[in-house]
Amino acid sequence: MRYTIFGATGGTGQQLVRQALEAGHKVTAVVRNPDRLPVRHELLNVATADVRDTEALRPLVAGADAALSGLGAPSNKAAGIASTGTRAILRALEAEGVERYLAVSAAPVGTQPPDESRLHRAVLLPLVRRVFRNVYADLAVMEEEIRNSALRWTVVRPPQLTDKPATGEWQLREGTAVPRRLRITRADLAAAMLGMVDDTCTERKVIGIAN
Repeated sequence: MRYTIFGATGGTGQQLVRQALEAGHKVTAVVRNPDRLPVRHELLNVATADVRDTEALRPLVAGADAALSGLGAPSNKAAGIASTGTRAILRALEAEGVERYLAVSAAPVGTQPPDESRLHRAVLLPLVRRVFRNVYADLAVMEEEIRNSALRWTVVRPPQLTDKPATGEWQLREGTAVPRRLRITRADLAAAMLGMVDDTCTERKVIGIAN
């Protein structure tokens, strides 16, 4: 397979790149600063580009079997890149005929499961949404852009991400977050996303995920 990976220097992006290469896939990693991607491999092409520039992205997605994105802002001040970058990515994918696209969002975006705990609903979730309001607003716009596309998309919503070792185990919930599960390792998130590439059951769906 040939994958184009956006947000490749982030924690999840690096996991996507490493795991895809380990599985024998060819990877084009789209980055702003190649020095921030400490991965070298004969199957890896590191491409420097502005993720908001559709024309610059077109040759980087041409011929790809799928594109995966770990784009996201680490703070409210940096919010905006997820939606603006995704908009350009989608246009590039559609122009080049690449149909499969998977993107990371976040569990607090959208509705919560009815079997979630009262503490989470009444205290934890409102607090997190307030602290990262701009980040989640940007991700909500990103999701809307993806849903309105003609691609075979999957939006993956994890809770808090950690850098702990992979567990190889996770739970999924279609359309909403996984209840009473507050964390997932970036390694497990990446593994799950790569596993979803060929899973038609996840296409044009929002998938909650957690350890």
